[in-house]
Amino acid sequence: MSELFVPCVLTPEGWVDRALIRWDAQGRIGAIEPNAEPGRAPRAVGPVVPGLVNLHSHSFQRAMAGRAEERTDGGGDDFWGWRETMYRLAQTLQPEDASAIARQLAVECLRRGFTGVCEFHYLHHNPDGRPYDDPAAMSKAVIDGLREAGIAVAHLPVLYATGGFQDAPLADRQRRFKTDPQSLLAIVETLRAAYAHDPSVRIGIAPHSVRAAPTPMIKEAVEGLRAMDGDAPIHIHVAEQVKEVEDCLAATGSRPLALLAERVGLDPRWCAVHATHLDAAEVRLLAASGAVAGLCPATEANLGDGLFPLSAYLAAGGRFGVGTDSHVMRDPARELALLEYGQRLVERRRLIAPRPARPSAGAALFAAAAEGGAQAAGRACGRIEVGAEADLVVLDGAHPDIAERTGDAILDGWLFAAEGTPVWDVYVSGKRVISGRRHALGVDASADYRTTLTKLFG
Repeated sequence: MSELFVPCVLTPEGWVDRALIRWDAQGRIGAIEPNAEPGRAPRAVGPVVPGLVNLHSHSFQRAMAGRAEERTDGGGDDFWGWRETMYRLAQTLQPEDASAIARQLAVECLRRGFTGVCEFHYLHHNPDGRPYDDPAAMSKAVIDGLREAGIAVAHLPVLYATGGFQDAPLADRQRRFKTDPQSLLAIVETLRAAYAHDPSVRIGIAPHSVRAAPTPMIKEAVEGLRAMDGDAPIHIHVAEQVKEVEDCLAATGSRPLALLAERVGLDPRWCAVHATHLDAAEVRLLAASGAVAGLCPATEANLGDGLFPLSAYLAAGGRFGVGTDSHVMRDPARELALLEYGQRLVERRRLIAPRPARPSAGAALFAAAAEGGAQAAGRACGRIEVGAEADLVVLDGAHPDIAERTGDAILDGWLFAAEGTPVWDVYVSGKRVISGRRHALGVDASADYRTTLTKLFG
């Protein structure tokens, strides 16, 4: 077994001092010995916490981060204007481009403490809408780019069938996204076979939204997936925009989340991405379902989406995780801090996330995001305990905002005070992918990424 001696480690039971963590060849934790002697084991340079899952990613959008911040004659001052910029980028990408962007993104995410990513993938076909010879070619390119960097992947091919409610046709710029339940499940089956050898790849599905995938199609796709893998994750965009809610009400008489729950059903295998504009009944419905709310604070702020009703959701016992979505940020600490700060601004009070059992804001946010992200990815991660994946993040004990702190104050320092990331080493399923803040592929990934940007924008 491999082992690591740590000065302190965050476990589900709390912080454990002077611990020896051991894991097997498959990357599963076999033992955590408290008050241990290091012996010959490698020593961590600081506190160890579980890695987080980035539960919502469109990896190709990394290439347009910061490129949609200029007003044009056509507007562009809301989500729908931003979407036109995204469509233009989406029309240019080929598999090799998508792979290079994904590799760069994974390196950046790992450096900041993400150990897994849920890839919500809808670039299925050639830009003209013709399928590639291998209909899963774009999915494979993205998965390979992410996995080359060493991050764990939950890949979620998207069901995207209509351009809006009442079976509105797809626009030309959406034609490379087009799928139906049968073609989607064929991609899933291909990917399950292609990556059966890699336990760090999980395949699920993602109905894009109830506006782009009618509920009968969603139900058919879900039932087909369940026949292959009863525990596979399912993600969906829901209630991200006020216009989406209004259009859904006009077309169906129901709000998006309520419609999904009524006609398809929700359970803990689902992740409701954004879920920004829920009414009080939907907040309770989502919490009671056991599904995860997939919150992306930086992207939601960048797009002017609005704020998720976190206080009411937590009071109802809801689960959440965070993702970086369009990747204007790639840092879990900044996402979690922004989530808390946004709520403070709206409610005009401090300390929204903490509960009596967990009074630290940093610890409350981090623990919820770790558990919610693991659930959304369908992986045994997010907890440092026997039987879990050895997804470990080692913090720099000498970092000014980590040093001389103990217990949950370590997480408060990281999330709310740290200048630059204090992440020092990162392990994914027991394999060290970040060492002393460096990634072995960092230089090459960056060079390939710049070459790709020159091709796309030069």
